Amino acid sequence: MTIRNLDHLLRPRSVVVIGASAREHSVGATVLKNLLHGGFGGAVLAVNPKYRTLAGIQVYASVKALPVTPELAVICTPPATIPTLIAELGEHGTKAAIVLTAGLTQARDGDGRSITAAMLEAAKPHLLRIVGPNCVGVLVPSIGLNASFAQIGALPGRLAFVSQSGALTAAVLDWASAEGIGFSHFVSLGDGADVDFGDMLDYLASDGGTSAILLYVESIRAARKFMSAARAAARNKPVVVVKAGRAPEGARAAASHSGALAGADDVYDAAIRRAGLLRVYSTDELFNAVETLARSRPMLGDALTIMTNGGGAGVLATDALVLGGGRLASLSETTADRLRAVLPSTASVDNPVDIIGDAPGERYVAALQALRDDPATGAVLFIHAPTAIVPTADIATAVLPLVREFPVNVFTSWLGGESVAEARRLFHDAGMPTYDTPEQAVRGFLQAVEYRRNQDLLMETPPSMAEPGGKDPAAARAVIQATLAAGRTVLSEPESKAVLAAYGIPVVDTRIAPTVDEAVRIATELGFPVALKTLSPDITHKSDVGGVALNLATAEQVRQGAQAMERQVCTQRPQAQLSGFTVQRMAPTSDAIELIVGVATDAVFGPVILFGHGGTAVEAIGDHAIGLPPLNATLARDLVSRTRVARLLRGYRNRPAVPHDAVEQTLVQLSQLLCEQPEIREIDINPLLADEHGVLALDARIVVAPIEVAAPERLVIRPYPKELEESLTWNGVSVLLRPIRPEDEPRYSDFLKALTAQDMHFRFFDTLRQLPHSQLARLTQIDYDREMAFVAMGVDEQGRECLLGTVQAMADPDNQRAEFAIAVRSGLQGHGLGTILLRKIIRYCYQRGTAELVGEVLAENTQMLALAKEAGFRARRDTDSAGVVRVSLALQTR
Repeated sequence: MTIRNLDHLLRPRSVVVIGASAREHSVGATVLKNLLHGGFGGAVLAVNPKYRTLAGIQVYASVKALPVTPELAVICTPPATIPTLIAELGEHGTKAAIVLTAGLTQARDGDGRSITAAMLEAAKPHLLRIVGPNCVGVLVPSIGLNASFAQIGALPGRLAFVSQSGALTAAVLDWASAEGIGFSHFVSLGDGADVDFGDMLDYLASDGGTSAILLYVESIRAARKFMSAARAAARNKPVVVVKAGRAPEGARAAASHSGALAGADDVYDAAIRRAGLLRVYSTDELFNAVETLARSRPMLGDALTIMTNGGGAGVLATDALVLGGGRLASLSETTADRLRAVLPSTASVDNPVDIIGDAPGERYVAALQALRDDPATGAVLFIHAPTAIVPTADIATAVLPLVREFPVNVFTSWLGGESVAEARRLFHDAGMPTYDTPEQAVRGFLQAVEYRRNQDLLMETPPSMAEPGGKDPAAARAVIQATLAAGRTVLSEPESKAVLAAYGIPVVDTRIAPTVDEAVRIATELGFPVALKTLSPDITHKSDVGGVALNLATAEQVRQGAQAMERQVCTQRPQAQLSGFTVQRMAPTSDAIELIVGVATDAVFGPVILFGHGGTAVEAIGDHAIGLPPLNATLARDLVSRTRVARLLRGYRNRPAVPHDAVEQTLVQLSQLLCEQPEIREIDINPLLADEHGVLALDARIVVAPIEVAAPERLVIRPYPKELEESLTWNGVSVLLRPIRPEDEPRYSDFLKALTAQDMHFRFFDTLRQLPHSQLARLTQIDYDREMAFVAMGVDEQGRECLLGTVQAMADPDNQRAEFAIAVRSGLQGHGLGTILLRKIIRYCYQRGTAELVGEVLAENTQMLALAKEAGFRARRDTDSAGVVRVSLALQTR
């Protein structure tokens, strides 16, 4: 379940407190007091067999004695009582409960189950939703609901705050009240046994009274649901996350470098970024970030221009910017000339621009006018330190009209206290991002840049990337299955390379030599120089035991190297089984950069992909980034860009650049391998050599295990469902019916251009001739776990692939109802393609367990109404929208 019955929780018309009490400062007394004094307009009831009345209202002895069915129950009774109370509430018709009681997970019932498990089992038959246990409660200020034991209420506002920590909930309420910050919803999830972050994101994403969502996260349980909900919410409004527990918990046992490097916090970081959210690192930053995003326009660039009336403040801001990973804008010579014309000779026209402390308002205006048109400026940071020469409020009044019209964001920092209060107020009231210190302002700028970058990743259309020639998933599967059948979980180096090669990843030719003599023979056959390595299922890092010898130039060197390895392994790892050696021709490495590409499996988010600076010192270098599969070229490029080694890949001095598409292609191919071979747990390609000619995997290691989770479910983002592709012949033409892909956006755009004005009106209920990129991205970059779009692909008169028709269905988070839409290329209608598409989406939704397929059709679209009728849809006029017919098809009764 996700948003089912959450209206009863967050917009109840009646509430009962079970465990209400007269004992001062008890939870039961505090909750009842908060409900009665918070302004809630609905009925408030109480249950406790010890009382007849409390706080002037009647108290009932039991749930069964209640005269009405409360929509929401707040429970503050001992753990053992809760499963029975939940069952009684469910039987009574209540659909939501807040369980404040702690200790349910540790406590056991008579059958040995945890009380939490018993509570959920009691709720399930009634679809009763539960917040908690072990939570502070829920506040919805717009309806006066304070169903909590918080010491203070929440002011009304447009921010939603959802937290796992009860202590933080109370502290943030207190702080926000003092700062005048209001909320649309304030929810303490506690243990999150039922209602969790995914549910709240789904609900709040479509809530008109919420403009931004703030999350305090300690852990995520249902990772796939969270990612789907977060990606959907982030397309509608800002979602800002504080994730606690950043410090490493210690190195976990792993069979690869990738497993050791992929720390839990890195993975959360990757998930937050992939979902289009903004991560911050303190509650202070949480609310500052909301202020920044609410007051700033979309960022047009990531380079900052700093203007100040004091050099020291500019230096502080520059330090904060560079240390935070940002960059200063390089001002053009034209801009510098304009600045020289309006500033005194002692001023600095370089960035940061120092207009000198005696600057009057006119000088501020003139300098800002010069900066306004600079092409390199992504935003301006305006810093003012008060002086006795010109009142700060006069400067604010002078520059505010200009700043309002600036083409880029202007972040302001008014240094000081009382003397700059009026300037801050003027800019705050005008909706300008305003900060007390330069460091805070820079952090606001960096947050806006990061948020925009994450949002762009949600919307950016990836380029098409050709499948590698000779891709052979069956060959890879055969190697993996043979390894598991032999009782092993670690593939040998040659086996690992065979799997990689099956997915088009370039690997160095590697031969197995079971003996020293055979190693000499293979080396002679391959040609010198060669690399020699030990082959053992028990040794992960071969160089740690002297198991790697490079640049062996003669047969005798190979013999001596192999014998030395045998002695080393016998001495350092006497229990290890030595299966022989691997021999490979030395690859030219003098100008190559050593990379690491790998896979690790996270306990929460499942498989993740790692990229970074490789080699034997990979852990010491500590330069890597994490991404969630599946990857496309755009996501692969972003993953590479978040490492320091990316700068080396661009070339330097006399070293040519590495072709970026070779690295990105390798990451995409690795992602495909991971998605299609569910037994894979870890992969190490270290080093992956990269130079101007491309990439080459020198060493590889793959760890596998029998499938424990259904193959698609192990990935938190459902990959492209290739199994749904279907080839058919329609009207004498070969057609590929397949799920839509993000890279289809250009074809989709061409398809829409080919529609007549009437067909566009029928599909979108609008007369637009073309859709903006943001809307096209929403149609092509879909979450396959919640929606599906099929496209019929054919060829046009010039023999180019084109889109002939499309059908799309988007399910609600509960998968109860999916709304569909269909369009066929103008001129091709009336020949059965619409029927093929509609039947395809009906089959798909039925197999996914969707209860009902619905759609809206304009009354004059008689062809679509006839098609729906033929498919078994029922039609009725929409009473809310004139000229619209609603069609519906019950699926699970078919």
